[in-house]
Amino acid sequence: MLGLEEKLRGLLFRLNQAVPEIEASAVVSIDGLMLASALPAGTNDDDVAAIAATLLGLGDRTVQEFRHGSLQQVFVKGEGGYTVITNTGQDNVLVVVTDEKAKLGLILLQIKLAAREIAQSFLHLLDASDRTPPPPSYPG
Repeated sequence: MLGLEEKLRGLLFRLNQAVPEIEASAVVSIDGLMLASALPAGTNDDDVAAIAATLLGLGDRTVQEFRHGSLQQVFVKGEGGYTVITNTGQDNVLVVVTDEKAKLGLILLQIKLAAREIAQSFLHLLDASDRTPPPPSYPG
């Protein structure tokens, strides 16, 4: 059985292959820890995770200030493409980086599907931990 990191990494590689304009993706904890990534060689995982957490915090503060409910996504558009950070539940986010030719409708659909699969992976992990029997107690 695959571990969580391997399962997430496989999901990210499938996401990157599903749409040619997706250049990179990662699953990051809201605390800024890299959980799994499919990033280009030479990309610093820790920097990507820290940036995602910072943007997530700014986005969350923004929706709170304007009373827009809970944060769903943060978009950053640059000359060379987009970065989309999507809440997947279970205290983590999906980070997707695209080139400038990306068709956002298709990208957002793929992100939604991947986010749902990520959430399911964490739910299965939590369900499995609920079924784990407690360690034996030894008479003292």
